[in-house]
Amino acid sequence: MKDINQFVEGFRAFQQTYFAGEDALFETLAKGQTPETLLIGCCDSRVDPALLTQCAPGEMFVIRNVANLVPECEIGSHHQGVSAGIQFAVCDLGVKRIIVLGHAQCGGIKALMDGRGEHAAPEDYIGKWIGIAEPARQRVKNELGHKPLEVQRRAAELTSILVSLENLLTFPWIKEKVDAGLLTLHGWFFDIEQGALLAYDAKTRHFEALVCPLGQPYHASTSA
Repeated sequence: MKDINQFVEGFRAFQQTYFAGEDALFETLAKGQTPETLLIGCCDSRVDPALLTQCAPGEMFVIRNVANLVPECEIGSHHQGVSAGIQFAVCDLGVKRIIVLGHAQCGGIKALMDGRGEHAAPEDYIGKWIGIAEPARQRVKNELGHKPLEVQRRAAELTSILVSLENLLTFPWIKEKVDAGLLTLHGWFFDIEQGALLAYDAKTRHFEALVCPLGQPYHASTSA
């Protein structure tokens, strides 16, 4: 295992890249942020949105959680970190687009398909959280229950993105902006095995390849 000093050295490299020179990027960013994109991604260590998209600091507002889920809009006294982050990005920062980025081999979706979210105990935070995507599990079980578990999991990884997109529209200030053409919603999927990026096409109702694997066409294992 690498020593923690690798992160310190990594920060030194970051410092040289963004704080050195007459036009240092953070001289501008220190005055405030103006990202135009909100990305909601998974906290999986293999799926770093900034690394995957090669965006610079300040270009993307990112919310990460287990299985890149968006809860429905609800009023309550409990803490709502994801909803608060979405509200800040949309209402305060005025982002122009929201991307929900899912990925292959998602541990949260695996737990969902194993039934962990169906009857989660009060102390099971993961089980309660992934219960947000229960509609995706039910949809997959109804349509693909006869298929191998691997196929069902991939379908759930894709379908859960659609559930999150649907849940985004339950927030009135998101729906108002979408209806007015001021905000667009996008569902993306990172295929770890093949190194491809997919996007949901509302016209075909399938995830289509935005970026195919290196040197070859993309062959999806299943569709949402």
